[in-house]
Amino acid sequence: MLTLEMIQQAQEALRGIARRTPLDPAPKLGENIYIKAENLQLTGAFKLRGAYNKILSLTPEEAARGVIACSAGNHAQGIALSATRLGIRSVICMPAGAPISKVEATRAYGAEVYDDAAREAERLTKEHGYTFAHPFNDPYVIAGQGTIGLEILEQLPDVSQVVVPIGGGGLISGIAYAIKHLKPSCRVIGVQAEGAASMEQSIRQGRP
Repeated sequence: MLTLEMIQQAQEALRGIARRTPLDPAPKLGENIYIKAENLQLTGAFKLRGAYNKILSLTPEEAARGVIACSAGNHAQGIALSATRLGIRSVICMPAGAPISKVEATRAYGAEVYDDAAREAERLTKEHGYTFAHPFNDPYVIAGQGTIGLEILEQLPDVSQVVVPIGGGGLISGIAYAIKHLKPSCRVIGVQAEGAASMEQSIRQGRP
């Protein structure tokens, strides 16, 4: 189960690993609007935060066997970089249509890369005993992403509303947990593209 202490511990663990990204005013979007520039994060996305925190949580036995993930790019790069820095073998299964730039970047960070993401990851996990690092449905990954919420509160203590994009849900889960525990009055809003609003549909139907 996720706890505020896990998010705070993740923040300490990420010092010197993940960048404390700027929170910049965005006057072209309106008054008192700020953007948390996670595109400036090492590897180019917030995913590094959760990936590193997950890798750090492995037992010595799990670390010895290695870690595996399936991802189209950002989670893959985060896992590859994190595992390499911690001296752990990483295997990444990427969809056949993944951008070549992300495939090459993932390899450059030290991972072995395979096609046919989910099915191949499942096969290799069974065959080699790897630990599967889920891109969002994992408390350590969510805690890592929640460090963004802590940074927002530190950088803008009087924040009244935070808007968070939703893909799988790990990012908003971590941010909302951190902010709602430390500043319950702050509103957290999740957004999705209208053409791919799976979370909105899931909430409406009461199931994933």
